[in-house]
Order: sequence, then structure tokens, then C-alpha cells
Amino acid sequence: MNATGDLRMVFIAVGAGLITTLILGTILIPLLYRLKFGQEVRDDGPRSHLKKQGTATMGGLMILGGTGLTGLLLAGNTSEMRLLFGIMFGCGLIGFVDDFLKVVLRRPLGLKARAKILGQLLMGALLVWGVHILGRGTLVSVPVIGITIQAGILYYFFIVFVLICTTNAVNLTDGLDGLAVGLMAIASGAYVMIARMYGQTATAIFAGALAGSCLGFLCYNYHPARVFMGDTGSLALGGALTALAVLTRTELLLLILGGVFVLETLSVIIQVVSFRLTGRRVFKMSPLHHHFELSGWPEIKVVHIFWLLGLCFAILGLWMV
Repeated sequence: MNATGDLRMVFIAVGAGLITTLILGTILIPLLYRLKFGQEVRDDGPRSHLKKQGTATMGGLMILGGTGLTGLLLAGNTSEMRLLFGIMFGCGLIGFVDDFLKVVLRRPLGLKARAKILGQLLMGALLVWGVHILGRGTLVSVPVIGITIQAGILYYFFIVFVLICTTNAVNLTDGLDGLAVGLMAIASGAYVMIARMYGQTATAIFAGALAGSCLGFLCYNYHPARVFMGDTGSLALGGALTALAVLTRTELLLLILGGVFVLETLSVIIQVVSFRLTGRRVFKMSPLHHHFELSGWPEIKVVHIFWLLGLCFAILGLWMV
């Protein structure tokens, strides 16, 4: 397939992912409400969030369906597509079990932290096995200076570390209507361009399908949200983002492309360390988006500013490729 044909397929993937997710939403959202799969809102969070109590959750199933159906249909049953969707689905399954325990079985804490980490370690091992089978090698590309480092066996531990960090970072960011899914649409769009630069057609189609599915979900998740993605969605998106970074050799560049996710995670780490060492909190509440909410910013303003920041990070990341 020539470059024009590749680009056409990517655009089709974006549109098909969007439409498929919109259609799935008309079926799944009423079902979630009928089953009373509603979000439990923390009483220690911003008071404005209490009105979100009962909003349907586990909507990440729509993104999984939209991305999987579109990607497999357009890119075929390639090794890259199987690995990308396998990691996304596996991480989503961990989130689904967590959501099911919290929402259906009414266990507030959901999966124990050890069980969740174990699941992520297994997904990391699957990703390691996949890239080994694909002959990805163990080189790590360093952005800007344009060098590569031969990491050897340490690379495989590095992959697992990146997956755990990324899935949890997206999960932490998913706290406001449309925030995480909008940032993922931006990051996925950046990976469409990166994959095309490296001639990875199947990866570009997957990234396009993911971006389109995120946009489709955003139509239901934009403020005021009719559905939340839950851990089903946030962990799946984190897994997909990690797999895209690994296949395109941009694991370190992911720190820039997913800059907002990094800032959100750092805010939690800083808050915890500061409180334990000094008894004081640096932020009014973490993750970072809650700090701005409690500072008087309307939720929608926080989301738009963070989207803009995410777009700036994505442009910076593309410039550094």
C-alpha cells in the first residue's frame, strides 16, 4: 500500500472508530443504567462532584469495542494488531474486574492493590513476550539527541515499569468529565503521525481507531457526562498507550507526549511525600486537576486548559521525534 493509501486507511480508521463507539454507546449506556452500574463518588472530593453519584460507569467497554472492531477490520489479523489490542484488552480486563467489584458487588476498594499490580505485571510480561516475538530488539531511543542505547535484558524490566506507570497515570487523570479521554485522543493522534513516520501501517491504523473511539466516547463523557469510562477504560487506554510507545521505540518520548499524565502523577507523589515528611500538603487536593477545582476553577475550564496543555506537549513531542 502506498503512502496515500495508508493515510486514507488511517482517516477511515478514525471515522470508523468514532462511529462504532457512538453506536455502541446507544446500546451500552441505557443497559448500564438499567443494571444500575453507577459510579460511587468519594465524599472527600470536591463537593460539586456529589451530583455525579449514580452516573453510569464501565463505559470503557465502548472504547475497547470501537478500537478492536475497527482496528482488526481495517488492519487485519497482523502480529502488531494482536499485540496492541491484546495489551489494551488485558489491561481493560483488570479494570473491569476492579469496576465490577466496586459497582456490582459493592466492595468500595475494588481489587486489592497487590492483585492489580500482579495483573499489570502479567500484562507487562505479555508485552515483553510480544515484542520479543516481533523482533523489536532491546534498543531504547533517546529523543532530541538522537542516540540509541542497547539496554539488553534490562529493557524488558523497563517495559514492565513503563506499563505500570502509564496505566496508573491515565487512571489518576480520569477524574473530570472528558479529561482523560480527550488527552488520549490527542496522544493517539500524535502516535498516528509517529507510526506513519516509521512506516508502521498497522500501528498507525490502531492509533487512528483509538483516537476515533476516544472522540466517540467523548461525545457521551463531555461535561455533564452521561457515562464514565471507569477503570475498565482508563487501564485499557494506559495499556494501549504503552504498547504504541514500545512498538514505535518512543518509550522515553512518552514522558513528553503524555506530559499531562506525568504532571498528574507527580502531583500525587509530591503530595504524599510532603505530607509524610512534613505533615503539610503542597496542593489543596491531588491529583492536580482537583487542586484547580478547589481553587475556584469551573470543571470545564480545568478540562479545556489541560487539553490545551496536552496538545502543546504532543506538538513538542512530535517536534522531538
